[in-house]
Amino acid sequence: MAVTAGTGTGLRDGMRAQLERFLDFAPGPQAARVVNNADWLRPLDVMTLLRDIGKHFTVNYMLAKESVRRRLEQEDGISYTEFSYLLLQAYDFLVLFDRLGCTLQMGGSDQWGNITAGCDLIRRVRGAKAHGLVLPLVTSAGGVKFGKTEAGAIWLDPDRTTPYDFYQFWLNTDDRDVVAYLKYFTFLDEPAIRDLERTTTDAPERRDAQRTLAREVTKLVHGPEALESAERGAARMFGERLTIADEIRAVLHDVPQVEIAFGQEGVPITRLAVESGLESSSSAAIRLIRGGGLYLNDERVTNERERVTANQAIGGLFFVLRKGKRDRRVVQVKKQP
Repeated sequence: MAVTAGTGTGLRDGMRAQLERFLDFAPGPQAARVVNNADWLRPLDVMTLLRDIGKHFTVNYMLAKESVRRRLEQEDGISYTEFSYLLLQAYDFLVLFDRLGCTLQMGGSDQWGNITAGCDLIRRVRGAKAHGLVLPLVTSAGGVKFGKTEAGAIWLDPDRTTPYDFYQFWLNTDDRDVVAYLKYFTFLDEPAIRDLERTTTDAPERRDAQRTLAREVTKLVHGPEALESAERGAARMFGERLTIADEIRAVLHDVPQVEIAFGQEGVPITRLAVESGLESSSSAAIRLIRGGGLYLNDERVTNERERVTANQAIGGLFFVLRKGKRDRRVVQVKKQP
């Protein structure tokens, strides 16, 4: 199996590190390989592309592809670069066929036209058969697709999406999607998934299916140690009282933060809510407190006139403000000169 990487040795090595959990790179006839298509595309000049590749594709053939036709129907149309991408991907397939004996290309269903163009090119210039296999794009019940260009996208790279955030993403899966995702992304057998489906229907508040999904996918992608750390962080954030500063900092690395100076008399809790960005005004903060929706260090705030002092900070360093179940802000204690 060969996997193409778009640019650079660093990207290729990074992709291999992620894929080693799923593919066997051990030397042998079936060994997986990661190759960089820049190795053959960068030396390719325009005249060679037009003469040797472009001549095999009519404009009518390219316009008939659904991906091209769909873009043409949009107001913005399609750029020449995007239109030509079909030629480049077809050429990728030809090179992989010649160099590595690759006869099957897999991808999302939106790549069908590009993949079949590669099959056609191999047939025309080599007189050989090649095949394509596409899978439906994964979408949520709301119609949002998975993808690196989507808002809120998650990454396999722990530097882009931490194991904790990765775990939380799957834990927050909609009830309407969780059974399908268990089938797509885990190796659980059918009876186990059916049991979880029944639990989701009969007792959705337990979220057993979501917890199983989060555990299975996080362990698969990041390993058992990262899973244990993510579950420990989740327990501290959503179950146990917040007490350990280092663990909390690790969990809250991407939560919005603000630095505030605390005098001897402390700071009004409503001011913390406003300056942290959790609420828009003092009156809104008061309403939030009266409604029981504001938490300081995971304890509900009941007094709208409360003043918070620096000695209440976790580890003497920061506070965690929470609105409802998910919306959090970190308030760091500003050191006095």
